Amino acid sequence: MNERRLAVADVFRQHEQEFLQRWGHTLSAQQLRAFRDICACRTTVLGAHIEPCDSCSRQIIAYDSCRNRHCPKCQSTARDKWLAAQNAALLSVPYCHVVSTLPQELSLLALQNPRRIYGILFRAVSETLLTIAADPRHLGAHIDFRAVLHTWNQKMLHHPHLHCLIPAGGLSSDRSRWIHCRRRFFLPVKVLGSLFRGKFLAFLGTAYRKKQLRLLGGPAHLQDPAQFDRFLSRLRSLRWVVYAKPPFGGPEHVIKYLARYTHRVAISNGRLLQMRDSQVTFCWRDSADGNQQKHMTLDAIEFIRVRLLWNDGPRGRV
Repeated sequence: MNERRLAVADVFRQHEQEFLQRWGHTLSAQQLRAFRDICACRTTVLGAHIEPCDSCSRQIIAYDSCRNRHCPKCQSTARDKWLAAQNAALLSVPYCHVVSTLPQELSLLALQNPRRIYGILFRAVSETLLTIAADPRHLGAHIDFRAVLHTWNQKMLHHPHLHCLIPAGGLSSDRSRWIHCRRRFFLPVKVLGSLFRGKFLAFLGTAYRKKQLRLLGGPAHLQDPAQFDRFLSRLRSLRWVVYAKPPFGGPEHVIKYLARYTHRVAISNGRLLQMRDSQVTFCWRDSADGNQQKHMTLDAIEFIRVRLLWNDGPRGRV
């Protein structure tokens, strides 16, 4: 008989009290609910039901699921419903994949102001894509796209970036014809990166002037307008990364691709290797080293903390 595999819920349950004592006061209501739900999922806490066998008279007791979208065991249900709704809206044309990433220098600001910063990210990327695509020098078309926010990387480190799936073309200004993008690329990434940076920093400056940003701890010095202006200047000097793949397939490929990126949790049960001496080891893919699979070990409490920290994402918008 196969040995039962380690699950995220096992780590949560075994270290529940210690984690709450150390970090419980820092959790948002959403994070605390996710933590409780993951601990209770498919246990006696949530109750049970009887499932009969389709081919015999045998019956089994099945414990109920939490249905929280952040639970590794339950994420597929919410994902499948969302994908089914998206399938009807996809066009029978090739699609492109564009990823826009925030610089690491904005990490602390995003952690203190997730809704504000991620809202600015969505708006900046959206306006950038629509503006460049409408320019006759590049595409000269009205486009549509789907965007999904991720706030982590394979090592569960903070790494906010927006995945956009875009039809490889758009409608002409008079809506009378379809304009195809170039075969090798969708839009020039250097132009996208420059405008993305400009729009994001403009929106960030507006939020600052309207006192819509929390600036505590590490970013507290930015409460001084002169310091904030210098911070913006440093960000303007950076190259903001926008990555664009060539057109890669039609609607069926898009659905498969979306299934990998939407309603995805920071780490799935399948990536866990072992828990020993209050240490959790998991595998991660190093894209900078030919996508090699590597191992990483974290203290169990720190594993839970960073696992819950990213429960504000991913989010999708159309």
